[in-house]
Amino acid sequence: MVARGVSDPVRFYCDADTLGLAKVLASLRPDVTYPGDPGGKVRGRERPACPIDSTDVPDTTWIRIVTQHGWAIITRDRRIASRPEELATVRATGARVFAITSDEQLSTWHMLEIVFSQWRKIEELAAAPGPFIYSVTRTSLRKLA
Repeated sequence: MVARGVSDPVRFYCDADTLGLAKVLASLRPDVTYPGDPGGKVRGRERPACPIDSTDVPDTTWIRIVTQHGWAIITRDRRIASRPEELATVRATGARVFAITSDEQLSTWHMLEIVFSQWRKIEELAAAPGPFIYSVTRTSLRKLA
């Protein structure tokens, strides 16, 4: 894993499944990026463009890139822990994943509600070494096997 440097304020990557959520978070926080993010300035801090420039990059590829940058992942992929290739990539790269796992159809607003309700725990856990996958819901944050 590559440690974040002074020039890389990003700490969280939201994948293509959470693009609406990602754009809201990135407009509020300089430490959040997403596929196709052109970068920008938030609260006086510059965020570089995201190296993943498209939403159609295979999961195993973007997981490797994100982990090399030392970023934690926020995803809507509620089945990530049951997909052998993705799970192997998470383990091999030491990825730190927070998966919104609600069975409901979620709008951007609902995903925002879930992430906001668990944000302090997500930030705390994101500082821990990976690999791990946490299930994130409105009422819980639990580590998946």
